[in-house]
Amino acid sequence: MLRYTIHRLLLTIPVLVGISVVVFLIMALIPGDPATAILGAFATLENATKLRAELGLDRPLIEQYFTWAGNLLSGDFGRSYALNRPVLDELLERMWPTILLAGSAMCVCVILGLISGLLAAVKQYTWVDQGLTLFTLIGISAPSFWLGLMAVSLFTVQLGWLPASGMYTPYGDESLGDLLVHLLMPAITLGLVASSVIARLTRTSMLEQLRQDYVRTARAKGERETAVVIKHAFRNALVGLIPVLGLQAGFVLGGAVYIETVFQWPGIGRMLVNAISTRDILLVQGGVMMVATIYVFFNLLADLIQHALDPRIQQSHG
Repeated sequence: MLRYTIHRLLLTIPVLVGISVVVFLIMALIPGDPATAILGAFATLENATKLRAELGLDRPLIEQYFTWAGNLLSGDFGRSYALNRPVLDELLERMWPTILLAGSAMCVCVILGLISGLLAAVKQYTWVDQGLTLFTLIGISAPSFWLGLMAVSLFTVQLGWLPASGMYTPYGDESLGDLLVHLLMPAITLGLVASSVIARLTRTSMLEQLRQDYVRTARAKGERETAVVIKHAFRNALVGLIPVLGLQAGFVLGGAVYIETVFQWPGIGRMLVNAISTRDILLVQGGVMMVATIYVFFNLLADLIQHALDPRIQQSHG
């Protein structure tokens, strides 16, 4: 296990280096001049040239990249031009609302996806299976931002049950109850789309397990059907779904960009949208690198958990 963990950790290094190169090049090559964006519409050529030199934007791209990457390794994410504060401080402040939203959405995704897939497999070809299949197809096809807008229209505008935006009520007491009320709609909206994928794969994996010989043997021994499904088939199906859960964690993090914008949630996703509109390069690069690192970490964690639970994978890696 230790050998496999070290091997997987070493593999994440070139992945993160590749991501850093792509993130840097995309931000460096998109149209527009950051110096002009910072100085505003009335910036003179002389002032813009001076600011470019101060920011190091007049240097060769490769030199800019190695300077930026070297600073990242030392924990220096640079300073936000638009906010006039260290990028790392801004990221850390925005991180916990995003983790709270993504974590809540993952709970919705896992619980709803696994239960729906399990029920659809056990009730195959019944109205329950057909209804859940239709529900998952709608969930996979519908964009998360559209679902968010529909939820606001229904639960805020029409029914008046839930707040449309923010993490707390303005000028409120910022209590836990107020936080949960504001969290409910964005978390469910974000988790619904991801749960559809989990439900489809759980159904397929469960049907495969229910046809295995060990399931027939358990039934022949007189075990209760609930025990056969949950204790034997579902447990084995779950091992194969762990990598998918890791991928869905990344999907939820990516989807948080749209959901945070729709619901004005003060996380990294909303920050990135604002930073892109103001051409705040260092803030965008730092935010994307942080999200990408979390995504890689979740996939690594999923791989390690699957390796620990599945003897077949342990044998294949010696």
